[in-house]
Amino acid sequence: MSHDHHEHDSKWRHDGVRVIPGNTLDPNTAQTPGMDRKAAINFARVGAQKIWAGTVSIQPNAKTGAHHHGALESVIYVLRGKARMRWGEHLEFTAEADPGDFIYIPPFVPHQEINASPNEPLECVLVRSDNEAVVVNLDIEPAEKPEQVPWIDPIHKG
Repeated sequence: MSHDHHEHDSKWRHDGVRVIPGNTLDPNTAQTPGMDRKAAINFARVGAQKIWAGTVSIQPNAKTGAHHHGALESVIYVLRGKARMRWGEHLEFTAEADPGDFIYIPPFVPHQEINASPNEPLECVLVRSDNEAVVVNLDIEPAEKPEQVPWIDPIHKG
């Protein structure tokens, strides 16, 4: 019994909880002009099988093109700045998020990420439901006047 206990102690020592210091994030990820993505949790760094997590810093007024992430789900947590998201077949919907807000992006939803500030960087934590870097760029002409859609969940209706 003590032999098994010792083996488990040894296994968890190297395959247990990991702390990834913020100053050791990996910049070797897909990049977009005006954005700086860094991986914290992925297969290469910690052996993660089902999630990817990291940070993104978006320069003032920077934005992605229209895209989706295939079957992946994404969560964005806004640390600093103001995020503007556009989504839909013609990016006809828009909503904004402030520090402390979470953004959920379902699978296959065409969207665009925008730093809504002309002078402050937008800093976020990003989590995806898989390690694969799935990005499908879309050739969408955005609607001139996106529809403003407040982020209200079904329980707390406006």
